[in-house]
Amino acid sequence: MGRSSKEERREAILEAGLEVFAESGYYNTTTAHIAAKAGISQPYVFKFFKTKEELFLVALDRAFERILDTFKSVEASPDQLVASMIAAYEALSESHPNEMALQVIGLSVTEAPIQACTRNGLSRIREYTLKRFRAAGIAKPETEVTTFLARGMLCNIASFIDLPELVDGGKSIGI
Repeated sequence: MGRSSKEERREAILEAGLEVFAESGYYNTTTAHIAAKAGISQPYVFKFFKTKEELFLVALDRAFERILDTFKSVEASPDQLVASMIAAYEALSESHPNEMALQVIGLSVTEAPIQACTRNGLSRIREYTLKRFRAAGIAKPETEVTTFLARGMLCNIASFIDLPELVDGGKSIGI
């Protein structure tokens, strides 16, 4: 069954928001910018999202949820789990760069609800990854998860500021 027109409109606004937030950041983005990108009037944005912050929170949560879904879809032997999760994350970074940028932006926004969303999203990813690493019998799983997540964030930052040499000399995005 297809989406209703209302769901399609909400999705179009959300996608426009993702793109504009990724390009301009949280503070420099207005609902007028998002409306223009979506090809609608500014008041129509508020029919679906009460505030710019609410729209950003939905977009940021989507980014974290998409990462979790990506990691959950990885099927690999224990000795290939980390490499497979890296490959899956690299593919996600290529297919959804705006969502990856939102993670970086979310780290810099000082509003408490956005900080809470960022903490929650990163915590969910950490807990899931730790569970997978433990189940795979990876030695020192807590340390390995910290390294895995830190490299993932470094990759996001390197991509966001267009400085690929931060990661592996700029040869690949590889976490």
